[in-house]
Amino acid sequence: MSEAIQRGRTRVRDLNAELEAGSGRGSALPRLAMRELADGVLSVAESWARETVRGTKLPQPMWNATVFTADGELLGTPDGWFDDVALAWEIDSFDWHFDAKGYARTIARNTRYAGAGIAVVQTLPSRLREDPSGVIAELRAAYDAAKARPRPPVRAKIMPT
Repeated sequence: MSEAIQRGRTRVRDLNAELEAGSGRGSALPRLAMRELADGVLSVAESWARETVRGTKLPQPMWNATVFTADGELLGTPDGWFDDVALAWEIDSFDWHFDAKGYARTIARNTRYAGAGIAVVQTLPSRLREDPSGVIAELRAAYDAAKARPRPPVRAKIMPT
């Protein structure tokens, strides 16, 4: 479901309507997935990230918000976005980011963030499972550092699903 949404082949509301029109039998897992998709969580790794940050003293990030410069130039769509301090959290897997084209896109994205003054934390999905406390410590340190500097003039928008 998330891949179809990420690739623009359908929308959350359309999948939800289809789910509601069908039988309720055997639909608990798809309904759970739809709730996460409606909240902007678009992958299993992002779901792990959401669970990792939940219950900490950090604010809950916006999931897959689109970030723009003050002039409206697209900077990127971080997996997690801490708007109050302009901190991007990217859950970068080898599968999506480390072939030649994926790596180039990741470098270009992070360069755009840096040019706009956005702090970035990159996390491998495996670390969310193997070292969640380490991930939280890194996020907290980055959040505190971002909070100590003036917030750059960027804006985030949640795109309709």
